Amino acid sequence: MIKFVTTSIAFLGFAAAATAAVPMLHEEQVARAEEARIITLPIAGIENRLWFDYRINVTEAQKELGSDLRRATDIEDRRDAWEEYAVELKHERVHYIEEMAERGYRMGNAIIVD
Repeated sequence: MIKFVTTSIAFLGFAAAATAAVPMLHEEQVARAEEARIITLPIAGIENRLWFDYRINVTEAQKELGSDLRRATDIEDRRDAWEEYAVELKHERVHYIEEMAERGYRMGNAIIVD
């Protein structure tokens, strides 16, 4: 039992080191930047159909990414999955902002200068 635990811990340490050595794909970097831009609060505080559609579509894109990455068999599949995810997130964000703008609600931006 103790040998198994020690072996398991050693394996986990090796797996973590191996994972840390793999550089992040460019497509993943782009997708992570898009993730940072996910809108977390409704524009103008209005929780309407557009807001709920946006949140559902973001969640669906996240689920699809997970599914695509699990099915990926090579680096190209992983690149395609991350690229599709980034494109979907951007499309949904822009669509939501544009639809709300058509209704007279603008996305606010704040710039803080020291």
